[in-house]
Amino acid sequence: MPVMNIIEAVNSALRIAMAADDRVIVLGEDVGKFGGVFRATKGLHEEFGPDRALDTPLAEGGIIGTAIGMALYGLRPVAEIQFADFIYPAFDQIVSELAKLRFRSGGQYPAPMVIRTPVGGGIKGGHYHSQSPEAYFIHTSGLKVVAPSNPYDAKGLLLSSIDDPDPVMFLEPKRVYRAAKGEVPEGAYRIPLGKAEIVRPGQTMTVIAWGAMLHEAKEAVTQAEKAGLDCELIDLRTLWPLDIDTIVASVQKTTRVIVVHEAPRTCGYGAELLTLIMERAFYHLTAQPVRVTGFDTPFPYTLEDEYLPRAPRILNAIQKLAADPG
Repeated sequence: MPVMNIIEAVNSALRIAMAADDRVIVLGEDVGKFGGVFRATKGLHEEFGPDRALDTPLAEGGIIGTAIGMALYGLRPVAEIQFADFIYPAFDQIVSELAKLRFRSGGQYPAPMVIRTPVGGGIKGGHYHSQSPEAYFIHTSGLKVVAPSNPYDAKGLLLSSIDDPDPVMFLEPKRVYRAAKGEVPEGAYRIPLGKAEIVRPGQTMTVIAWGAMLHEAKEAVTQAEKAGLDCELIDLRTLWPLDIDTIVASVQKTTRVIVVHEAPRTCGYGAELLTLIMERAFYHLTAQPVRVTGFDTPFPYTLEDEYLPRAPRILNAIQKLAADPG
């Protein structure tokens, strides 16, 4: 079985989907002949032609608007927004139009399309290339939101997203695009949307993360194990719809929980996750739930490592929560 990074896994998924179904169209800035700024669409223009790997103008609203039209007329577009930070010119098209098409048409006009976009910091991109906007889209009814952390999941989740009858926001962790590597089958396989993965079973507490932060949390959990703290680590994989059953079962077992994300703290997805946990498992908790997050500031350039919830900050939270008498 070949070893791939996330870029290669995404490319493999797109190639498989395009070969299997000529309704699958890839479009976005530089995704065609150049193969994408991160090279995720490399070779698709040559293999499938310019009508199915489309270079677009630098106009995010136009990219998404065009993709919506394609979806309504029977195609299955996969639109790329080069950086999540630049998705906001298309925000109205996504939240006011795309997300509501099935509802407003009484189910007559679903819009099966995927919006791929790199998210998060860690590449010294500053505040215009490092944001994590997942909470905006989770807040919008009608959208599914996926955030893989590794190549195997990225490929299986992307193929499932392309198959899905509803619009999917596919948020790719660019900091580990090439750093995260693993065995990935060459052929097609699917990972169902809405199913979390228990990366590491444990008893002391539950640690929840996704995307690039899963790797930081995994390092922190590994370090904590050396001190005798046996943490259960959950990779959400799909942020919405949420696998709340897996989370609640874990928290009921461990009785303590930490949520990690690099988006700002206030109104970040961690707040909703902890609310859902409190509603369903309050009487099982033996200590106050904890969030380890980014800060309520624009994403900094020179202080990037201080902003990101790296493994040492997560480990500190694990140690403090373990020591909390409740």
